[in-house]
Amino acid sequence: QVQLVESGGGLVQAGGSLRLSCAASAASGVISSIDVMAWYRQAPGKQRELVATISSTGYTNYEDCMKGRVTISRDNAKNSVYLQMNSLKPEDTAVYYCYQIVYRIKGSPPDFLWGQGTQVTVSS
Repeated sequence: QVQLVESGGGLVQAGGSLRLSCAASAASGVISSIDVMAWYRQAPGKQRELVATISSTGYTNYEDCMKGRVTISRDNAKNSVYLQMNSLKPEDTAVYYCYQIVYRIKGSPPDFLWGQGTQVTVSS
């Protein structure tokens, strides 16, 4: 069983910055590889929306909702993905979820995993 563990959320004033982290850990200790990693967010009363993705080769894509204010990165050695968020606005307040496509065994079907979510609150 592989789990994603998120950290880094919190309360910040408008204009501030936060860095979210998400690490994949396997009870068996085995992860063969991780394909796409991504960050989503869900504000109260709204649908979950994509923020950014990063491929296994490091290709990044950003959605308009936070483009220019966030940077997604990954550390394959640590099975981790990060989201650096700058110039935060009150409308960025949401629960942020990481997502990873994880291959526990090479050649086997992947696991499509979500983190538990971390609250980001931006005060005006």
